[in-house]
Amino acid sequence: MNDMAINEQTADTLQQRGERNGHLVIIGGHEDREHGKEILTRFVELSGGADARIVVITAASQVADQMWEMYDNAFGDLGVSNRTHLELTSRQDANSEETVRLVAQATGIFMTGGDQKRLLALIGGTALDAEMHAALKVRGATIGGTSAGASAMSGHMLAQGRTDLLPEKGSVSLGAGLGFLHRVVVDQHFNERQRLSRLLSIVAANPYLQGIGIDEDTALVIERGVGIEVLGEGAVTVVDGRTMITNLAEIKDRATPELIDVRLHLLPAGTRYCLSSADMAPGQRLPAPLLDFLENVTKRTTMS
Repeated sequence: MNDMAINEQTADTLQQRGERNGHLVIIGGHEDREHGKEILTRFVELSGGADARIVVITAASQVADQMWEMYDNAFGDLGVSNRTHLELTSRQDANSEETVRLVAQATGIFMTGGDQKRLLALIGGTALDAEMHAALKVRGATIGGTSAGASAMSGHMLAQGRTDLLPEKGSVSLGAGLGFLHRVVVDQHFNERQRLSRLLSIVAANPYLQGIGIDEDTALVIERGVGIEVLGEGAVTVVDGRTMITNLAEIKDRATPELIDVRLHLLPAGTRYCLSSADMAPGQRLPAPLLDFLENVTKRTTMS
């Protein structure tokens, strides 16, 4: 069986099992919304296809109406008739019974781009936050996020940071994210904005975290308990510094640290792996260095 056939069979396994397990669709920003719409098409498929009930959360954006119009058109073009704009202007909105009801009925929940700090300020710790976790972990819904919505997925969220040619001590700061993923931090627009040094800065200061950088028009699709898939036009970069040697504690702020024995994985579009060999196509094997990463990101965490 050739590599293309293996990839297609593994993708079928990931998709067929998604209704039971729930998915995260983590997008690096600027996904195609007008032409082939590969990533949004997969989000819709995992949410139930034409029968999907999709809620779009624009809380990260200061131009919520414009953001909603883009996704309203895109999801409409993909045949979704049941689509709702969840416009939030306060934490009271995120705690309202109507908001919770809409999310409780959704099979797909999509967070747009903007500012992840704004998104967390409005929904972090609210009834909406709790209902989104229930949607994923109890009902097996699909949670999608692009750009700021992608960064907000993890428990540790990139709050702010410069993009320099080299890593720098103290150049980035983290905040609390939504916690759909743990022990990772997500950066977006990765290759286009040359953010490898920023991700290295995060991992240098927080070696227990694995850094995930996602290119534009690229998505990391995670099926809980099963596996991962990379879609789109770019790649997903994983930075693992858990075994690294560094002098970060001895240098001054804004200095560049030594970083020795940092692992980097590049997962281009088309990459698909399942955690269990029983779920993979015949002949496909999971590389040993990726095992821990898959176990971490696909972990079936309990309700938070």
